[in-house]
This record gives sequence, structure tokens and C-alpha cells, in this order.
Amino acid sequence: MYRLDGKVALVTGAGRGIGRAIALRLAQEGADVVIADLDEASAKAVAVEAMGIGRRALGIAADVTEAAAIGDLVARATSDVGEIDILVNNAGINIIAPFLELTEKQWDALFDINIKSYWLCAKAVAPRMIARGQGGKIINAASRAGKTPSRLSPTGAYATTKHAVIGFTRALAFELAPHRINVNAYCPGVVDTPMWDLIDSEVARRTGAPPGSTKARAIAEIPLGRVQVPEDVANLVAFLASSQSDYMTGQAINITGGSEIH
Repeated sequence: MYRLDGKVALVTGAGRGIGRAIALRLAQEGADVVIADLDEASAKAVAVEAMGIGRRALGIAADVTEAAAIGDLVARATSDVGEIDILVNNAGINIIAPFLELTEKQWDALFDINIKSYWLCAKAVAPRMIARGQGGKIINAASRAGKTPSRLSPTGAYATTKHAVIGFTRALAFELAPHRINVNAYCPGVVDTPMWDLIDSEVARRTGAPPGSTKARAIAEIPLGRVQVPEDVANLVAFLASSQSDYMTGQAINITGGSEIH
């Protein structure tokens, strides 16, 4: 559907979950992919899957909170696979704790991974896109929580980082528009991944709620009536990575089954 033949995509946090689904969907659309993850074995396993689709792929361990590590990642990616046309900043963590209990170390970890890494990756990749003069796509992982924080779980600090991602996306879109580099974000809702299982178990531990009940309540509020799967998000990212989204920039697009509508 989306012709990405000849394109190279770098996806961070792609060893599992949403990132894995995105990397494989972009490969299915014809892109060669670089899978970056802290877990080298997972990154390499996804690269093997992408190569099974018939694409060039590289799985590499990288700490995307460190500028030097990102420099090495981009150098290795461009040397082994090619210049990056599509950057998907997908790496992210969640810490389930009320603000009054959150430690400074936890706060810093959330911001380092969920927003600082996006800035560092964009800063490493965008100048190369500009120098080539062929435009490019930068796609950031925001969240429904970046628009409306959850009422079901104490994840306010996470929501704050996702608000920051949306602001960063909008600001960067203005700066890079003259270079035909589109910058957009995707905002998932309740996705059936280990992150939501962690939220559910932590809320159960803190409140005594029955295990599974928090996730079930969140799913029950989805107008389309089903939990989201990583491939739902990957479908949107494939569109944002393609030429069909060339007239879109600075957008934070909901992919929530209707549970978020602004």
C-alpha cells in the first residue's frame, strides 16, 4: 500500500511490542530497517524477521539517552544499511508512581528516555537529511496520555513526558519544514503490550484492585470495543513514513479506538 522501496528506516525501542511491529511493517512496505534496542538479542531477532521479509536489516544495541551512543548508532546504520530516510523515535518507559512518591532518579529516567532521546536522535539524523536535500520523515511516539492523563493509574510523570513529545514534535516541524522533513507523532491508547500489563499489576499492588481489573476498565471505555494491538499503531506509522503524508507535519495523531478525540 505504501511504497517505501529504497528507503531506510531507523526505529528505536524496536526489540518488542510497538517498535517491533513498526519495524516489520515498514519492512513489509519495502524499507530497509535498523532496529535499535537496549536488548541486543531482541534487536537482532527482529532484524532476522525483517530479513525474512526480504529486506536489509541491522539489529543493534544502543542506549539512546547517550549522545555518543547515538552517534555510533547512526554511523553504523548508514555504513551498513544506508542513509536514514525515516526516523521513528519509539523508545519509551513508564513508571507507575504518584508524583509525591516519584524519586528524582525516576523523573530523570522518564525524561531521558521518553523525550531527551528523541531530541538526540533527531539532532543526529536531521542534519544528514538536510545535507542530502531529499526531505525525510521523523515520527515520534507520543500517547493518549500526552493529551489526557489517565484517571485509572498514577502515571502523571509519564503523561508529562508525552505532553513534551507533542510540543517537541510541533516545534521541530516548524524548524524542519523548509527542508521538506515532516515531523509527526502517533498517540496510542490501551495497547496489548507488557507496558499495560505492568500498569495493571502495579495498580493492583498499590490499591488492592483485582489483577486485570484496571486494564479491563480501560478496554471497556474504548468506543470501538477492543484492545489495541501493536499492528494498529504500525499501520498509522507506515502512512506517516510514506509520501502519502507529505502534506502533513506537526500533527499528534490519535490511534486509540475513539477513546481520545482531540
